[in-house]
Amino acid sequence: MRTTYQHLLIDQDGGVVTITMNRPEVLNALNATMITELGAAAEDAAADSAVRCIVLTGAGRAFGAGQDLNDFAAGYASTEPIKVSDRLEQYHRIVRAIRAAPKPFIAAVQGVAAGASCNLALACDLRIAADNARFLEAFARIGLVPDAGGGFLLTRLVGLGKALELALLADEVSGPEAARIGLVNFCVPLAEFPQATHKLAQRLANGPTTAYALIKELLYRAAESDLNASLALEGQLQDTAINTADHREGVTAFLAKRPPNYTGK
Repeated sequence: MRTTYQHLLIDQDGGVVTITMNRPEVLNALNATMITELGAAAEDAAADSAVRCIVLTGAGRAFGAGQDLNDFAAGYASTEPIKVSDRLEQYHRIVRAIRAAPKPFIAAVQGVAAGASCNLALACDLRIAADNARFLEAFARIGLVPDAGGGFLLTRLVGLGKALELALLADEVSGPEAARIGLVNFCVPLAEFPQATHKLAQRLANGPTTAYALIKELLYRAAESDLNASLALEGQLQDTAINTADHREGVTAFLAKRPPNYTGK
């Protein structure tokens, strides 16, 4: 996959690729170039068969401060209405790439994750946070609505009532509190954060990748469908899973009482 970007760092360690948003001088605020690059990098990593887990994180002391409002300076100076829905499609490209990726995406969050940056973290399959993390649906503070998929993602992670609280009051949520309410999966001390992220990513990279892809499809589609449709899909996906090499290896390893050696196939 491509590794050279203006505002991203790409690092591959075995089956794990880490995509690092790299504008630390502005807390990784998302400008047009970074947003476009994130879409491309997410799609590339998703399509690369050598990649079995993807970590999204930020350089320096923050995950991301959200949209760089300097991008809209000219629009604010004009008396003409500003239209951003077309530009939001670039965010939607990233969210779709993460959700459709046939492998796990992990958001690794330390420091602030605000606005659109917060919602890109919520789009990932799993989230690990340092105890200094701060999650902020900042939009109402500047008279906007949650974007980058926030309206969809928030309600499914924490429920409608809590989602309304986070969006309307726009208060910060600490890493430990985010774990308590289900906004993130794990919260660890900052000193342990790099090692814990590495361990989680390697665990997933060494797992049954095809089964992970099918699990993502089943759970994400089940969240938007009725029981009968979900049961039908479950059967279709299990027909695929049971014929994978990883399933056969898992059964063989179980019967032999040894750890499985999954290849992702």
